Amino acid sequence: MSIMEHNGAAMIAMAGADCVAIAADTRFGLRQQTVAVDFEKVFRMTDKTYVGFGGLATDVQTLRAALRFRLSTYELKEERVMKPKAFANLLSHVLYEKRFGPYFVEPIVAGLDDDGKPFLCGMDLIGAPVFCGDYVVSGTCTPNLNGMCEALWRPDMTPDELFEAISQCLLASVDRDALSGWGAIVHVITKDGVTSKRLKGRMD
Repeated sequence: MSIMEHNGAAMIAMAGADCVAIAADTRFGLRQQTVAVDFEKVFRMTDKTYVGFGGLATDVQTLRAALRFRLSTYELKEERVMKPKAFANLLSHVLYEKRFGPYFVEPIVAGLDDDGKPFLCGMDLIGAPVFCGDYVVSGTCTPNLNGMCEALWRPDMTPDELFEAISQCLLASVDRDALSGWGAIVHVITKDGVTSKRLKGRMD
């Protein structure tokens, strides 16, 4: 089993009409053994930028702390809030710096830029980015997530429609993956703020 699959994860970010959502499961496991069902994988970086990490849990927490430090330093020096695209570039550089002994994570960045347009970006473990206009997935059940997103995503969804679509995609996908699931959390980002909701999933 790959080190990327050791703890299990399922993660989606999806774009709507002037809104964006990011969702992840909450299972923390050691291969097939479930250890906890409240493990955070999606983190708030700024009011309109969230990042999710699928991969090795220790590296998730290490990278989160490193990014918070870099973000705080940027805001002190520049006296402004970092935009989602700038944050994605920062994350890409942080990952590439460690390319010979990488963080075993595959991040997803989701946010809204200054004019309210959705920003989605996925990366591999050395920071090679892919920018998407519809959705991006990460984790141990990416084939399932891709199939569900292709079926349910459509352009210009409202925040409520986006929440429903991303929730159904995630819950249906983790039901077919032994390494992820056991509940989920969804963050919907709009120009007015962020709505976070927890989902109940199958516990078997």
